[in-house]
Amino acid sequence: MSNFSSLSDTLTLNNGYKIPCVGFGTWQTPDGEVAIQSVKDAISFGYKHIDTAAIYGNEISIGKAIKESNANRNELFITSKVWNKERGYQTTLKAFEKSLNDLQLDYLDLYLIHWPAAQNQFKDWDNINLETWRAMTELYKAGKIKAIGVSNFMPHHLKSLMETEIKPMVNQIEFHVGFMQEETFKYCKDNNILVEAWSPLGTGKMLNNSTLKEIASKYNKSAAQLCIRWCLQNNTLPLPKSVTSARIKENTEVFDFVISDEDMKTINAMEYFGGSGLNPDKIDF
Repeated sequence: MSNFSSLSDTLTLNNGYKIPCVGFGTWQTPDGEVAIQSVKDAISFGYKHIDTAAIYGNEISIGKAIKESNANRNELFITSKVWNKERGYQTTLKAFEKSLNDLQLDYLDLYLIHWPAAQNQFKDWDNINLETWRAMTELYKAGKIKAIGVSNFMPHHLKSLMETEIKPMVNQIEFHVGFMQEETFKYCKDNNILVEAWSPLGTGKMLNNSTLKEIASKYNKSAAQLCIRWCLQNNTLPLPKSVTSARIKENTEVFDFVISDEDMKTINAMEYFGGSGLNPDKIDF
């Protein structure tokens, strides 16, 4: 993945659909003018891939931004996610329609189960995930979604889905320096599931780390640019998020340098810091 040259360069999912190699994250982006402006900025700086979710509460604004940007819909890749309260067959179908309407789109490029139903909350957790997946498979076959996947799923959550007719194409997980989720990453790689990295900057906590700043300075780059590049070189698709125009632009400038093997080893070996602490098997939301 180190040979990408721009934001519009793509990876191919296991169903043959193409996905741009870096996505623009919108988690914690406030609804309204901030969301509209930041997404318009992202598109103007070359982002083709926008990642949102129903629970972010900003889909209406993102839909407006897409419309106002006059971007060609065929060149954009838009992702949303079904929230935990909407898991299950009928509720997923309804949640999807609402997201589609809020975004003012005819189809989604990617739709994900935001978090797995897990044993700590549900006796029939596996069945809930399968019923959600059944709805998504139906929407996929109807052409309303070009690719389907999951988010925050660990291997034991994925197992049953892997035995269904359509296998997940993407798993979006928390992935950043100090938290590489090796077991989940390996499982996805072995099963041809693309790993997307949410919070690649550790919700900003990576930016002031002295080791990262020092390595980044060797390449005349910021710690943020280093972290995004590091994700690409670790074969994950990063989803950096910012609402500041200058930072949004800076986060696109990751294609003119390559982190050396030695520096990759150093970064890969860094201890856990700056993680969210959210464990899919222990969440209570």
